[in-house]
Amino acid sequence: MQSSLYVALSSQIALENRLNTLADNIANASTIGYRPTEIRFESLLSDNTAFVSEGQTYLSTIGGGMTQTENLLDFAVQGEGWFAIETPAGLTLTRDGRFTMAEGGDLVTLNGYPVLDPGGAPIQLDGAAGPPEVSRDGLLRQNGAVVGSIGVYAADLEQGFIRFENSGIVPTANPEPIVDRANSGVLQGYLEDSGVNAMSEMSRLIMVTRAFENAASLIKEGENTLDEAVRTLGTT
Repeated sequence: MQSSLYVALSSQIALENRLNTLADNIANASTIGYRPTEIRFESLLSDNTAFVSEGQTYLSTIGGGMTQTENLLDFAVQGEGWFAIETPAGLTLTRDGRFTMAEGGDLVTLNGYPVLDPGGAPIQLDGAAGPPEVSRDGLLRQNGAVVGSIGVYAADLEQGFIRFENSGIVPTANPEPIVDRANSGVLQGYLEDSGVNAMSEMSRLIMVTRAFENAASLIKEGENTLDEAVRTLGTT
């Protein structure tokens, strides 16, 4: 009897974690460059009783579509890879390429975080030369001269990560610049939409909510049965 309660409780904990990720995904359905969070569950066996794990979160590899903005300071990563920016959390990966030039010529995000080159250094442009031209390999040119390069990075996110603000990712493993860009590149004048399918996530949210409520009912029924058994044994 106790085992059934623990099984239902483990299921409820797992479902609560899934509810949180689904709610977070739906809240970021319009966030530029957002990759949805998914959860991988495992079955745990203890004393011949199967429990469900709390779940391990991971990032979906499904990105959003590309929207052309014609803004020369909007960028998107084509293929796998991430832009790198310097934030209070350290080197942070993002696919949100809404950049701008500070007064001194620094290439920064809308929140003022420096955009990094392949060597991990902030990108410095000529503030008087206007927006740069960017080729697919990330090279930045102003007045026909190469002035820098936008870094495109990769990291083993299976080792863990934490989110920073909306679309930022701080990986546990050290990110490395992608040298061979045959399968990845930079698009100028484009932004990547959120990878969240809002309708699909809403449907999942409804199903998981119902499953969570069913698990709560099972726990309540189990507690009532246990209380009744204790009262019965106490009178004999």
